[in-house]
Amino acid sequence: MKTTIVNKLSAIEKAHDIKILFSCESGSRGWQFPSMDSDFDVRFIYVKPVHYYLSITERADHLSFPINDELDIYGWDLRKVLQLLKKSNTTPFEWLQSPVVYGEDGNFKALLWDLCHGYFSQRTNAHHYLGIAKGAMDTVVNEDEIKIKKLFYVLRPLLSAKWCLEKNQIAPMEIGPLMGLLPKHLQTLVSELIVFKATGKEATMIKIPAPLKNFIDEEFINCTEAAKDLPKNQFDIAGLDQFFIKTINGYDDTRDKG
Repeated sequence: MKTTIVNKLSAIEKAHDIKILFSCESGSRGWQFPSMDSDFDVRFIYVKPVHYYLSITERADHLSFPINDELDIYGWDLRKVLQLLKKSNTTPFEWLQSPVVYGEDGNFKALLWDLCHGYFSQRTNAHHYLGIAKGAMDTVVNEDEIKIKKLFYVLRPLLSAKWCLEKNQIAPMEIGPLMGLLPKHLQTLVSELIVFKATGKEATMIKIPAPLKNFIDEEFINCTEAAKDLPKNQFDIAGLDQFFIKTINGYDDTRDKG
């Protein structure tokens, strides 16, 4: 599948006159708890030639494609990514940590990741993750029954919020490091659930084990309370502008030499 994905990304570059700077797997495969029927959620960051950005006309800032053959491919223009960084959006943070990378241009990923740390907001990230966890918790029926996919949509964001609150750092993308925040007996339980999820379908309904349900309920309350009065952050855009200008000019230099 990786070869298919790399070939499709190459075709997208040519068809849309873009340079893909970074591409990775997002979703459950990137989070490290896929199911048998999980899609491949391919995400990428791209730039266009400099002249594309020199217009008073609003321009498209993303590329999306119909989902087929288990492939869900979606990309963001670098300008959009940097605008989201200013808001401390968690998505770029996660993409850049993906354990499955399909391609990267030079040291783009490392440079952008270094930039990310200056735009981390404990408040914004914690509230974002708690919102995702709450949305998935609302799908519980009969007090303790939930689709296994949704259980991990509760657990991973909840642990991510806990990480942000306790460590005041960008949360890891993968479930493995986050599980270190669980008591030992729950680490074993969640590991078993990951194995079970890998052998079944995402829509499989399960009963949430009582010890895990208690942890989720208590930690959601604790994290919500801890996030309530966190200060808002204001970030400067100068570093983002410099990064943007240098990157798009570098791309145009490469095109000229070609």
